[in-house]
Amino acid sequence: MKISLRAGERVYINGAVLRVDRKVSLELVNDVMFLLEGQVMQASDATTAMRQLYFIVQLMLMNPTDVAAAASLYGQHHAALCAVCENGEMLDGLAAIDEMVVGTRYFEALKRIRALFPLEQAILSGAATPVAPFEAA
Repeated sequence: MKISLRAGERVYINGAVLRVDRKVSLELVNDVMFLLEGQVMQASDATTAMRQLYFIVQLMLMNPTDVAAAASLYGQHHAALCAVCENGEMLDGLAAIDEMVVGTRYFEALKRIRALFPLEQAILSGAATPVAPFEAA
């Protein structure tokens, strides 16, 4: 995999933070977990339940040598989200995210969480209503 970075940009690779002083291309020749600076969420931006979940999974990816604490927090947060969520699409997404996290596919989980941000925003604004269960006539 080849990554191109601009001057001053950072990349997080297997827990290490690299900042480049000029435009550079990096070729990753083995299997690593990484995040580009633009994909990193600051704690102050974790203002909704899904953004908090993103932040927790991000911690798991960025600090692979100490996943236990973040994994425990993830389990609690994920369970709480599943308990209060009534939207079928959101519940399906949370199930898929859990499979990815359990399989240590954190980058894929982050992508899936980001994809649910618009749905979460719609739910929070009242634009998306939960699907009512089928009622027999």
